[in-house]
Amino acid sequence: MKTLNKLQQLSFVICREFLAISTSYAVLLVLIGGIFVYGLLYNYMYAPNIVTDVPVAVVDNSHSELSRNFIRWLDATPQVEIYNQAMDYHEAKEWMKEGKVQGILYLPHNFEKRVFRGDEAVFSLYATTDAFLYFEALQGASSYVMLAIDDKYRADGAVFLPPQGLLAVAMAQPINVEGTVLYNYPEGYGSYLIPAVMMIIIFQTLLMVIGMVTGGEHSSKGIGAYTPLGTGWGVAIRIVVGKTSVYCALYAVFAFFLLGLLPYFFSIPNIGNGLYIVLLLIPYLMATSFFGLAASRYFTDSEAPLLMIAFFSVGLIFLSGISYPIELMPWYWKIAHYIFPAAPGTLAFVKLNSMGASMADIRPEYITLWVQVFIYFTISIWVYKKKN
Repeated sequence: MKTLNKLQQLSFVICREFLAISTSYAVLLVLIGGIFVYGLLYNYMYAPNIVTDVPVAVVDNSHSELSRNFIRWLDATPQVEIYNQAMDYHEAKEWMKEGKVQGILYLPHNFEKRVFRGDEAVFSLYATTDAFLYFEALQGASSYVMLAIDDKYRADGAVFLPPQGLLAVAMAQPINVEGTVLYNYPEGYGSYLIPAVMMIIIFQTLLMVIGMVTGGEHSSKGIGAYTPLGTGWGVAIRIVVGKTSVYCALYAVFAFFLLGLLPYFFSIPNIGNGLYIVLLLIPYLMATSFFGLAASRYFTDSEAPLLMIAFFSVGLIFLSGISYPIELMPWYWKIAHYIFPAAPGTLAFVKLNSMGASMADIRPEYITLWVQVFIYFTISIWVYKKKN
């Protein structure tokens, strides 16, 4: 083994890493389940994107003018279509089991009385979980109707105005406001969420694979296989480069599936320049790989990374600045944004893919990723110098 030249040593590391991945059922399960199944399932659950005319059964125990208005106005919303009024809740539930309706609206007998007494009205809304957006659509439609009824029957704001103020309000011309949501004009939830989630899936599953492989090496003393190569800095560099080349090669294919094929099949926003996205993925995959190898110092078995990394997805979405603007984050969350490659990588991808940005528009995120590549590459070399 000592007679191997540098290129042969690098080839040995690459072959051994491919063998470790292909012979581990747990790693293959993460790759197949995390990339293909998780990617397809997430897109399928948000496939409707914009839900309209959801069939809803109504159980009206109030039988009042207010309840009839509520039902009529709810049917007038674009999200809901009243299928029929059921005799009782059990009949409505049977319709839901048979797939005739996707939701149930239940109005209690004291619905109108509570409103006219000035109390808080209560109604119940049920929805199936065939797609996540059904409940969101029903909840949004019922909220609009509730606010409209509140404006009609409870003009509380006018009670505290003096008579001259009431006259001024009555004579005032309303302001017409027309809003357009930039880059997501249909206001689809999937259009907003899925591109970011795809990048998070790449980051999470790649960290899981690295953690499981390196954790298995630690527990089985497999890292000793590199000892005959030597213990110098050059050997550590070749180990890190060899491992990273394997991960980047695999995830280049997976990224094409997640970011190229799935948007085409599920009509996800995909208006970005393909070359720009490839240029973004190069430092993104490298930074994630080096980050995982640098953190492998703390992976002592192959199961712990699964439990630790699997719960980071929601936090990473917020750290990226997609759900919450970076400018409003406390300073410590801003620092976290620049620590994890998923945060600037996801933000840059959404800008490119969903907003049609150019490379100049993602310059801060792109520079951040390359800085992370350099820093985590240096740390990972030091880690493997200590390991070997």
